[in-house]
Amino acid sequence: MRSLPSIIHLDMDAFFAAVEQAAKPSLRGKPVIVGGLGGRGVVSTASYEARRFGVHSAMPMAQARRLCPNAAFLAGRFEAYRQVSEIVMGLLRELSPLVQPLSLDEAFVDLEAGPYGPVLAEADHGTGERLVLALAEDLRADIQRRTGLTASVGAAGSKLMAKIASEQAKPDGLVLIEPGEERAVLGPMPVRALPGIGPATEQVLRRAGLNTVADLAEAGEAELVQLLGRSHGVGVHQMSTGFDDRPVVADQDAKSVSVEDTFEVDLADRERVLREVDVLAARCVRRLRAAGRSGRTVVLKVRRFDFSTLTRSETLRGPTDDEAVITETARRLASQVDITGGVRLLGVGVSQLADYTQEDLFAQAEREEAAAEEHPAPTGEEHGTAEEEAVVRHWMPGQDVHHDEFGPGWVQGSGVGRVTVRFETPWSGPGRVRTFAVDDPVLEPARPLPLRRDAGWGEPGDGEPGDGGSDEGGPGGGAAGPGESPGPEGSPGADPAGEG
Repeated sequence: MRSLPSIIHLDMDAFFAAVEQAAKPSLRGKPVIVGGLGGRGVVSTASYEARRFGVHSAMPMAQARRLCPNAAFLAGRFEAYRQVSEIVMGLLRELSPLVQPLSLDEAFVDLEAGPYGPVLAEADHGTGERLVLALAEDLRADIQRRTGLTASVGAAGSKLMAKIASEQAKPDGLVLIEPGEERAVLGPMPVRALPGIGPATEQVLRRAGLNTVADLAEAGEAELVQLLGRSHGVGVHQMSTGFDDRPVVADQDAKSVSVEDTFEVDLADRERVLREVDVLAARCVRRLRAAGRSGRTVVLKVRRFDFSTLTRSETLRGPTDDEAVITETARRLASQVDITGGVRLLGVGVSQLADYTQEDLFAQAEREEAAAEEHPAPTGEEHGTAEEEAVVRHWMPGQDVHHDEFGPGWVQGSGVGRVTVRFETPWSGPGRVRTFAVDDPVLEPARPLPLRRDAGWGEPGDGEPGDGGSDEGGPGGGAAGPGESPGPEGSPGADPAGEG
């Protein structure tokens, strides 16, 4: 444990949604929800405007639509998020070589290992704290200047307390917790505030009358070991007293991403097991995407009523982060497991990780094969011609596009053969809305534009969005705002292609 709060934790504010608002002037100050837009989709990130309506991450998208129907519902643009993340992580590495990214928008930094380390080592306590605060404020200002986004920063003598501090700093703030104040800060917090305590562990602790972190500290290590087991119990007790000596580890490269749940009552119904697998797969995909990765092997973990544990895995033809593909694979693995007697734990993971690629060719091939099986291609005899029918393109809400005449824009919605596009750039004002046929040859997918004109990433814009003429109407068109339906089957949240 350190006597100086020289570990900082940075967390970008509502990152995915904030990037979308920065990239799309017409959405600034309005509720924006990013996530899977299909029937089983969940919220990845909600802007603070949407959170006022009760929307939060991991919420089913259907529930989010009921709570905030006028929000803009967008599919994720992970290339854009990764590019912004690279700018932020680059600024962190200017402070120290010891930067431990936890996801695209979150990282620990050890200031003592950087260029200011010698100064911090020689400074008295007050001077050292003032220097840490100055470095953190300069970091937040640099991120704002380079990306237009806000970040929250916590500083403390350990990773645990630095993360707690950044949570207290949200949104767009800075909090420093002085070494020695750990127990005073942690004590009133609910037990879920500690990392590693999920819903199942929380229930075990609540049944024992342990509701706050102070309760855990007072219970003592022996009682927590009896309740939670040796390893978990010791760790929870140490954290409850504010003890955390974990070092910041630079560029930690995860070999897999996984989630699991322990159930209060063993599951014996296969349909219930499959539903839980769906939920776990969705959570796993969120973590995978947050880390900017994809994976090739899907792993299912099952712990049965007798505590015997088995795993099943399936290796795909290529890496993917497609929720539909990972969910279907996990369900297929679960259907092969004997659940006689009940299941007490389920887990879904993805291994053989690779860098995320926006165009997931494997997932695309899976969808095309499924579509081909459901709707076989017509033969020449049936239609009197051997010519192949044109492939209908699917446009995702929020997707970057470029039009030969009107320049760069983004898909606001699609349906009934039409696609509605708002033509604007991150550095323009709110743009005009126009509508095209979904197969219009001069409308093409595009790479993300930089959030700042001089940022130097993405494709440069081909001029400002066109603003001449009137908005086009017709089915699926019109000047639809966030949450408005551009047509009877489309809206900014419509997802004709399935999961987003």
